[in-house]
Amino acid sequence: MVVTAAPPLPNSFTVVAHFVGERIDTRSIGADTRLADFPVLVRAGAQGAAALFRYGVVVTFALDAVEQASLLKHLGGLVAGPLAESETESLDVRVDPDTNERTENGALVLRDTRAPRLQAVAEILAKSVVLAFYEKRMNALFEHMEPVARDIESGGRGGVAGRDLLRHIGGALLVEHTMVGRVGVGEKPEFLWDEPDVERLWVRLEDDYEIVERNVALERKLDLVSKTAETLLQLSNETRALRVEWYIVALIVFEILLTLYQMFVRD
Repeated sequence: MVVTAAPPLPNSFTVVAHFVGERIDTRSIGADTRLADFPVLVRAGAQGAAALFRYGVVVTFALDAVEQASLLKHLGGLVAGPLAESETESLDVRVDPDTNERTENGALVLRDTRAPRLQAVAEILAKSVVLAFYEKRMNALFEHMEPVARDIESGGRGGVAGRDLLRHIGGALLVEHTMVGRVGVGEKPEFLWDEPDVERLWVRLEDDYEIVERNVALERKLDLVSKTAETLLQLSNETRALRVEWYIVALIVFEILLTLYQMFVRD
């Protein structure tokens, strides 16, 4: 059951999204500690809260650095596939019940801190921090792709660098599974169905963070990476086939020379 009561947050605070691992076991969070479900929202710190996402993101509200570190350490046992270095993204929030919700001077103005509003903010920041993490991975992969592409353009076949790149591509293609299968970047959360005013906030934040556009750009890069992998595999197969043909030719030549030797030398 979703609880819509507002946690005791101050009128001004910072939201921080931490991408900490491949998965968080949110089922282990007791029902008595939850403020809301999907995503799980719990009280944290002296006067803050935290949203937990199964795809490995923790979003904290009004927690200082010590409280954040303590919470992440406490949740460590629930994190599968922890990242060597977590990705973070932050947003300043101000609460003003007498104004329209908007982004002002880089800060988000909210009417209240009811659970659905916090969930909406957490959802957007969580998707944004995951996108940022994989955008960096894709950029690094494209740096590996460039010398291989130049080699192919100049008449080469990718060589050793191409084989190394295939290993990088294998890992990068897991991005698509993560983004589509777990995160669901292009999907709206269910709690918005009964909260039309929160849905407007969601749409505004989704536009501010360019969630859809960034997801489309990432999908295009993934498509290019897939095509690059297919090209390299095709070139690799052609190289192997050509090598086998040369082996066959060499064997035929050897057999001919051996026959000639037997015919003219030994006789």
